[in-house]
Amino acid sequence: MRSIPERIVVVRDTSPADPGRDGLYEPEELYDTVPYADALDARAYAWSLEDHSPEALTCRALHDEGIDQALGRWCTPRDLVGVMGGHGVLRGSREYADAARLGHLLGPTLTVATGGGPGAMEAANLGASFARADGAVLEEALAVLADVPTFKPSVDAWVGRAQEARRLIAEPSPTLGVPTWHYGHEPSNVFATVIAKYYRNAQREAILLQICDAGIVFLPGAAGTVQEIFQDACENYYADDGKVAPMVLVGRRYWTETLPAWPLLTSLARGRAMEGHLHLVDSVEEAAALFE
Repeated sequence: MRSIPERIVVVRDTSPADPGRDGLYEPEELYDTVPYADALDARAYAWSLEDHSPEALTCRALHDEGIDQALGRWCTPRDLVGVMGGHGVLRGSREYADAARLGHLLGPTLTVATGGGPGAMEAANLGASFARADGAVLEEALAVLADVPTFKPSVDAWVGRAQEARRLIAEPSPTLGVPTWHYGHEPSNVFATVIAKYYRNAQREAILLQICDAGIVFLPGAAGTVQEIFQDACENYYADDGKVAPMVLVGRRYWTETLPAWPLLTSLARGRAMEGHLHLVDSVEEAAALFE
């Protein structure tokens, strides 16, 4: 057996996140202690900001490659549908409840994947994880969460309330989060039953869109969501008809007036295989019905 190069041993000893990791995270691993500043999630982010040595860069590349491989194995037997939307959506808001109901509607037949952060991403993971539960149980969870609408000023309070809501269901349905330490100031949500957390955001964005083979639902969002729309559109633009995945934009007025991505998207798609796979709807119920 070949010995491990000494440099890699040093990397393993100094990195909060194991560069030899070969599995996805569970929420309990990232939130392994209180306060949050001492948890693995926060320590890995702080280390990524502070250490830019060759050893640290090697560590991050090895870690992300391991996550890539583990994610591929996890996704293989599943049909994934993505839900993209704003990270700033507050618990207790109508937008948050809508995203949760979308996840709940999609979850029984598909595996919901999100960017793994707060806001609409957390809500969609929440709804999907409660897919086997009655709608009333999901409403109870939403009520529990509403008292702590955001992770500011206390990530610990935000996570603690989410853990309380998670206990309302004994066996959550599988749902995926794909966050990044590039946005380390936004903590990962705990409703994703598995978490593929990357250091490199560009790699994470490309992988997240790629694995959503059943299609993607885009809820109202800002720059990040718009970027994801057109990054996904680029893949579909060059794809053959059999490889095009549906793109569903929720919020007719939002996507035609507030951030008018829809006119450009439909113009881009005209005459292409993707043209018949674009949908603009006004409700999450309409969106979910397109995947039945």
